[in-house]
Amino acid sequence: MRTKHFIFSALFGCTFAVVLSSCDSFLDITPTGRVIASTGEEYRDMLTNEYKSFSKDRYMTTIRTDELRLTGQTSSDDRDSYLDLWLWKDENPSPTTTYFSWRNYYHSIYIANYIIEHQDEIKDAAVKDVRQLVGEAYMMRAYNHFLLVNLYAEPYTHCTPATTRGVPMMLEANVNAIPPSSSVEAVYQQVLADISAAADYLNVAQWPEGKNYRFTTVSADALRARTYLYMGRWQDALTVAERVIAAHGELEDLNVATSLLPDNFKSAENIVALEQFSSNMSTVINFPSTDFINKYRTGDQRKSKYFKKATSTTYSLIKKDENSYCSFRSAEAYLTAAEAAAQLNDLPKAINLLKPLMQKRLNSSAYGTTLTLMESMTQAELLEEIYDERARELAFEGHRWYDLRRTTQPALTHTFAGETYTLTPEKYTMRFPTEAVESNPEIERW
Repeated sequence: MRTKHFIFSALFGCTFAVVLSSCDSFLDITPTGRVIASTGEEYRDMLTNEYKSFSKDRYMTTIRTDELRLTGQTSSDDRDSYLDLWLWKDENPSPTTTYFSWRNYYHSIYIANYIIEHQDEIKDAAVKDVRQLVGEAYMMRAYNHFLLVNLYAEPYTHCTPATTRGVPMMLEANVNAIPPSSSVEAVYQQVLADISAAADYLNVAQWPEGKNYRFTTVSADALRARTYLYMGRWQDALTVAERVIAAHGELEDLNVATSLLPDNFKSAENIVALEQFSSNMSTVINFPSTDFINKYRTGDQRKSKYFKKATSTTYSLIKKDENSYCSFRSAEAYLTAAEAAAQLNDLPKAINLLKPLMQKRLNSSAYGTTLTLMESMTQAELLEEIYDERARELAFEGHRWYDLRRTTQPALTHTFAGETYTLTPEKYTMRFPTEAVESNPEIERW
């Protein structure tokens, strides 16, 4: 009977407490543990609570990349919380290590399932509002499964997806279900199916500022393009990313002093401002590594817009504040389309897709120099340039870890207390949390 606590008793005992404490004006808990809601407003509030408590894990993956360094300015408490993550010490980590939020993912998925299953019972709401809500629930389920499979399973492009262990999928609001791990292929196919279902329901193209944390019609394609990119389905990634650009291709011009940073929730680039990139990790994720800073060429406005020179040789991070909320934005679509075109060996198209972004990020001299440089590149060289451009553009937004693991999986090194640690390919996949394995040992078997 212990396995029944795999996800649900362990998670939803606290899940219901969280939901109830946040939304006790409309929720009640029956003895069987069902969440009770009735009106459209109540169901909307239920989903809003999931948006509000959405995991910050994508931001936290920055600690495992080459973007930052731990310094003497990092407090001892923060080092205790994140040092083992930075050193990729996933075997027997320190008890003080802060790990990724397994519970939050399945909590959000449960609520999404509940809304999907009860859509015909929602009262006092217009049909279009109910459909939009259900579409967002499908997106919530898709995005959480996408993040889970990219934390806890091998990268799609570095395994045999159909026969490689993925993660458990939860497709019903059943606290007693004990889902086994599905294959990587099955999880990705479910993500794509949920995105398609969401697209059938969603009817809001853009929410006003303050509500733009919610999923939209454009966000369905934004997640679809990212999913295809991670799968190596280049033509599909290109087609869908270009669709995102056509629908929402605005870019901030960093050559203009008054421009917003692209990850600002008020930015013209923002498609969904859900995940927050300013948190209690700010004292850790504050010191860019020298090697990372050196990726920026002379004339790249991002170097001074994203970072501030602290000493003659070091920088601190500007690109994080209370307004840094971003899950999907238009610059990513340009980069996805360019990478896909380059993978298809259409190098002129790839370069043309990068031009709008470079014009808004580089001064005129640097733009000309960089364009000339790219036009002389081979396919392999251009792909490497695009990977570096993703690093420069999406710095400290939680993309770098996933890009490293799905592409070249470089052997990074971090040094601490005189000892050097190396990131090897197997460490690009996180172990399941101890609590999940202890509750259900079968989760790791395949």
